Amino acid sequence: MRIPRFLKLTGQALALSALLGVAGTAAVAQIKVGVIYSATGATSFVGIPQHNTIALLPEKIGDYTVQYIGLDDASDPTQTVTNVRKLLSEQNIDALIGPSGSPNAMGVIQFVAEAGVPMLAPVGTAAVVQPMDDKKKWVFKTTQNDEIIAAALFDHMTKTGVKTIGFIGLSDPYGENWYRVSSALAEKHGIKIVANERFARTDNSVTGQALKLIAAKPDAVLIAAAGGPTVLPHITLVDRGYKGPIYQTHGAALPAFIKLGGSKVEGTIMAASLMLVLPEIADSNPSKKIAENYIDAYKKRYGEPPATFGANVYDAGMLLQNAIPVAASKGKPGTKEFRAALRDALEQTKELVATQGVYNMTPEDHSGFDNRGRELITVKDGQFRLLK
Repeated sequence: MRIPRFLKLTGQALALSALLGVAGTAAVAQIKVGVIYSATGATSFVGIPQHNTIALLPEKIGDYTVQYIGLDDASDPTQTVTNVRKLLSEQNIDALIGPSGSPNAMGVIQFVAEAGVPMLAPVGTAAVVQPMDDKKKWVFKTTQNDEIIAAALFDHMTKTGVKTIGFIGLSDPYGENWYRVSSALAEKHGIKIVANERFARTDNSVTGQALKLIAAKPDAVLIAAAGGPTVLPHITLVDRGYKGPIYQTHGAALPAFIKLGGSKVEGTIMAASLMLVLPEIADSNPSKKIAENYIDAYKKRYGEPPATFGANVYDAGMLLQNAIPVAASKGKPGTKEFRAALRDALEQTKELVATQGVYNMTPEDHSGFDNRGRELITVKDGQFRLLK
């Protein structure tokens, strides 16, 4: 039977289409990375630069293309769980970056551990990786642990004669871990905590807490919060007449802190990433050039510099870029073998220079920063400046 010419052409077209389809499939992202961020809600000052940074992450790592699947959790821990479970079950992700908030991250550790998927958490609290256990071994933290930041603050307190402090922190894992760390360091340095207050990320007033702090007459006050909520207790203390020094954690390391606080946050003391004071950092610092490259790329795309919280996601991309080729030699992306190998490769990260410092991971330390990951900083004339 003779086949009509148009049918031959159609068959050839279908065959060609099928071949192109196979080629197209090969070109489609072979590694899926989920990204959870808080672009809306109470943690949005943290989440927006993290969301924006997704576009700057490496699209190709080794022999593989990478697909980033981003979801906004609206700062709601319940939505974070929903999003993570969706990424795990429907998208079959090989790694997770996020979420933005500490309580959000704490709420999903069990799910990523059960799925055997590494999670790179750009959150403040060290509680996501401490104390290490069978679940937290799947989590890697791309911010400095509280102890590193707090040590710099308490050293400064000791040098400047502070004997008593008032503490006010978020009523969530971020604030609780900071109080735990601060209590130990205060005892070590002979400093007494004379007041201990809490507030929620969504609170509109902390007047009661501020009055209790002032009534305790501390030499200084330490605020343990992250993002926009860092400003409320600070300006309330100033408005109520507190004259002592006010310390902030690295959770206040964003331009919005100065923009929202204005003159009332002048003189703030914090320990945070070198990115806040990059022009003052020596060219010999290994992280300076990488931080400059990130900031330049962000400014080119968005017209403004990023908050340091965006760098936490950028560093997550660098960690994956370093670990994926190692893992790919031991398993195929999309398999439990690859994900387990990726976890192992992340844990073996050594001297990886990134935007905020140098990562050296160990089975006991899944943050990996040392003192190269912090600078002592103040607010002077409406700008972050090195404290000298």
